Amino acid sequence: MDWVTALPPEGDKSYNACLVIVDRYRKTPIFLPCHKDDTAMDTALLIWNRVISHNCVFKNIISDREPNLHQPYGLSYTPFWVQNHNSQQHTIHKQMV
Repeated sequence: MDWVTALPPEGDKSYNACLVIVDRYRKTPIFLPCHKDDTAMDTALLIWNRVISHNCVFKNIISDREPNLHQPYGLSYTPFWVQNHNSQQHTIHKQMV
């Protein structure tokens, strides 16, 4: 998972970034338009609504932007994830908390 930023604004909502998620199982990329200044909760909702509800639940999430996913933003993923997907067979990757 990584973001492509500094894109020219596009569309009705003036998206200026793209969240790129690669499904390692299916070997396919998923491109989600977003905003450069989206919060961690905005990103969690985007992933929940556009990826997990249509495809699957991630067993782990890997990002090379580890410092950006740590405090204060990384912790805001945890309550959302636990509230909406409380399962022991799926975990949040250690970089996410």
